[in-house]
Amino acid sequence: MHFVNQSHNYDHPWSHVVIGMWHKYPNPKCTHVISIDVLDRSVDPKTGIIRTERVLGCKQKAPKWIVKLFGSSEDAYVREISFIDPRTQNATITSENLSLSQFATCLEQIRYSPSSTPGRTIFSQTAEIQARMALWRSAADGLEKWMAQRFEQNAQLGKMAFTDVLRRLWEERERVQAVA
Repeated sequence: MHFVNQSHNYDHPWSHVVIGMWHKYPNPKCTHVISIDVLDRSVDPKTGIIRTERVLGCKQKAPKWIVKLFGSSEDAYVREISFIDPRTQNATITSENLSLSQFATCLEQIRYSPSSTPGRTIFSQTAEIQARMALWRSAADGLEKWMAQRFEQNAQLGKMAFTDVLRRLWEERERVQAVA
């Protein structure tokens, strides 16, 4: 099993970051994400928590040995469930691969919360990557290592892409306020 952890501070308030979450894709820096389908969205009338379930379609270039071993394609799908709590200002996103999940899983958890510094938001991300091939430990280790490397590459691209989205949204907001 491999673990990936990272955190980052965005120089934007929590509300701005949460709005930006919905504008992250499509994005020229994250071309591997090619589709987003909202399966369900609801608001709990008692708590005000917004729950959204989506499926992201991705194109992943897998190494030839993975394609040969598992017969996979470049098409991959990820299930994502998010909970946005405006009252406590917490946003959590959990995602898990649907494609090839019988061989390997990647369970990702993201959390956005206000920083103690006003106007900033803390981003924390963890991923647990596990191959499910006990009989082929060396293949499992190779698969987990490749998945962890791919996850870290995509996470870096995602952070850069999201920073661009937030900057663009902030600039648009400032333009609108200047006109008003």
